[in-house]
Amino acid sequence: MTELTTPPSTPRAKVRRLADVDVLRGFALFGILMVNSTYLASAHHGTGLKDPGFDSALDEAARYLVAVFFETKFYLLFSFLFGYSFTLQLASAERDGARFLPRFLRRCAGLFALGAFHAVTLFPGDILSTYAVLGLVLLAVRRVRPRTAVRAAIGLFTVTAAGYLLLAFAQHTAGGPGFDADAAAARAQRATEALRGSPGSVIAAHLEQLPDVAFLLAFFQAPAAFAAFLLGLAAGRNNALADVTRHQALLRRLQWTGFTVGLAGAVTYAHTSAEHPGTAYQLLGLGIDVITAPLLAAAYAATLLRLLSTLRGRRLAGALAPAGRMTLTNYLTQSLVLALLFTGYGAGLVGHLPPPAVAALALTLFAAQLTLSRYWLRHHPYGPAEWLLRATTLARRPPWHHRTAGPTGPGGRCSGGGVTSGHTPGQHAWRRRRRPRT
Repeated sequence: MTELTTPPSTPRAKVRRLADVDVLRGFALFGILMVNSTYLASAHHGTGLKDPGFDSALDEAARYLVAVFFETKFYLLFSFLFGYSFTLQLASAERDGARFLPRFLRRCAGLFALGAFHAVTLFPGDILSTYAVLGLVLLAVRRVRPRTAVRAAIGLFTVTAAGYLLLAFAQHTAGGPGFDADAAAARAQRATEALRGSPGSVIAAHLEQLPDVAFLLAFFQAPAAFAAFLLGLAAGRNNALADVTRHQALLRRLQWTGFTVGLAGAVTYAHTSAEHPGTAYQLLGLGIDVITAPLLAAAYAATLLRLLSTLRGRRLAGALAPAGRMTLTNYLTQSLVLALLFTGYGAGLVGHLPPPAVAALALTLFAAQLTLSRYWLRHHPYGPAEWLLRATTLARRPPWHHRTAGPTGPGGRCSGGGVTSGHTPGQHAWRRRRRPRT
């Protein structure tokens, strides 16, 4: 077993690495919103049924686009970044001369509490509590060699996919009754009525959905998420995002593979889920997706990382990085805003907006979050939820406002602060980064 290699100690290396991670987080946040908004907007989504009244060609196209390009991809990117950030937290504790174990246990406890509250009150599909539990497993294997971590991740993806293929074969052989559309429609209608009711009715509907959600998380999302944790851990141990210009050939290979094999798997997944719910064919599609979704997620990340070396990419990164630094706050805020719009907490619009309108709403909300995140971080080193989680992690009160104006000084991003100069830390790093030769 090898010990963690401490990341480069120069401020430039630290700032640049964190900037790339924050940009990827901001991008992943957008994908998560596009998916979660579809579940909050319709109780029929995920049941194998189309929402009654929304069956036009445009509605169908919007559903397919979200399923192909967003579903099952962005939580994997988020999971990879969780594993990568784990290595940064290890290095931070080492630099501070602090014990890592108590810090991380408090962090997982805080994540679990936030996730449980989020799942019950706002969105049953919460991922935070799952991350908290899987984080404990990651803690136990933190000294694994990077190559071993990658092999274990590939093995985990393969075993999970094989499980779905075996289930598909068993269902096909048994020739079961198939998908009960009437029962699914009745459940979706009851859920819709409950979600349009009082706040107590909304919470009761969430609690009723939690067992099914927990089953999905345990047997579909959790294994894949932990595999992505391991890939992130391996990348972090090798400081892969400290200077992505060293990995241009790898990034190009990820793009070619992801946008061919990964996209083909995504189309298969979308088709089987929409047209053949509850069948052996759908299980086959899920098995294919477990293998191919990580490839498409990797292609997204590779494309974004390569884009950062261009003028247009630097502008995009300058917009995404602040949102990425406030991922937890923005994630919870997304659920709050959507719950106020779609449930009895507010307007009760669940089942009333067609898929294209839901997608447009998600885009508008994310654009607003980009602006608000940038404004907030001019005055505060952390988002509100990040501040709370950091206070829990460190068992002390972090600064609420900036203490200095420098991006890498005592109150800067590299030491846990923020910036007050009107630029994100990543912008300073990207200005210094030379455009790589291709």
